[in-house]
Amino acid sequence: MRQMDKKEIFGMGLSELQSLFIDKGLKKYRADQVFDWLYKKSVFTFSEMKNIARSDAELMNDNFTVLPANVKILRRQQSADGLTTKDLVELTDGNTVETVSMKHDYGCSICVSSQVGCNMGCAFCASGIGGFVRNLSPQEILLQIALSNQLLVPAGGRISRIVVMGSGEPLLNLDAVLEALTFAHREDAFNISCRNMTVSTCGIVPGIDALAGKGIRLNLAISLHAANNDLRSELMPVNDTYALTEVIAAAERYARTSGRQVTYEYILIAGKNDSLTDAELLANALRFKHASVNLIPVNPVEEKGYRRPSTERIDAFLRFLQKRKINVTIRKEMGKDIDAACGQLRSKAMKR
Repeated sequence: MRQMDKKEIFGMGLSELQSLFIDKGLKKYRADQVFDWLYKKSVFTFSEMKNIARSDAELMNDNFTVLPANVKILRRQQSADGLTTKDLVELTDGNTVETVSMKHDYGCSICVSSQVGCNMGCAFCASGIGGFVRNLSPQEILLQIALSNQLLVPAGGRISRIVVMGSGEPLLNLDAVLEALTFAHREDAFNISCRNMTVSTCGIVPGIDALAGKGIRLNLAISLHAANNDLRSELMPVNDTYALTEVIAAAERYARTSGRQVTYEYILIAGKNDSLTDAELLANALRFKHASVNLIPVNPVEEKGYRRPSTERIDAFLRFLQKRKINVTIRKEMGKDIDAACGQLRSKAMKR
């Protein structure tokens, strides 16, 4: 049977998989075994599933495909400390996406992409350098977790936290993102708590409200990066459509609906948004809000020309917010030596 005529089973629910296997003359329990191999053991080739009879494995191979087995990791970079891994993955249509996994003292997290490229045009980000190509399917989002687990599981690790903060704007691909996260939450699949899932947005107000209406208590992160409307428009063109005050109001609605505090991501750029005046504007904008701030010293992108503030400047910004009773942290930097910021590895590959 030609590859295009085979049925893709990755990301399929167990009951549907059972029915499919029965239709092909396989025993129902074979579906349970395959499901366990795919999502618990991170094995994606039927012949490597050790409790599957060879004749059944051949029948499966003749009729089904498993997406993670049919994509290529074009490049895998690991940080010198061994804590961060970044993969550049070639999808079946030749497009590429990035994913980053990180080891922490509390477990393993992953930053996944939701689109190939991005059309948001944020001034500091490499994700949109090649423009927007297409949305990812739920299965293409899930395979990023699966590929990371394939590396982690043999050593006793497993992804336990998901951040949809890679390339693309998740709320412009909301249905696929939520389908992927719902599957990842399944106890018989990746078994990741919704409390350990975060969706990041540059401020798509209708998408924030749509997410609130789904009733899934995910964490929400807002890419803010400036509390001055003109400056935010300069850094993030989306602000011309969904202004700063609208975004914060939508985030407050989400916080009330979900019961989850919203995180505001704030990239610090030298000479652009790192002054104490900027800090005061930020403190005023988030005063009495269900909010925390995550300060991120900019990870320089060759094409963008932005610089990282000095340590003294970063510390002064942090202390000002703390004095104003804003819940604030500085993001722990991981993978700086392997181009771990969104889009950097893909943009370099596109130049070759």
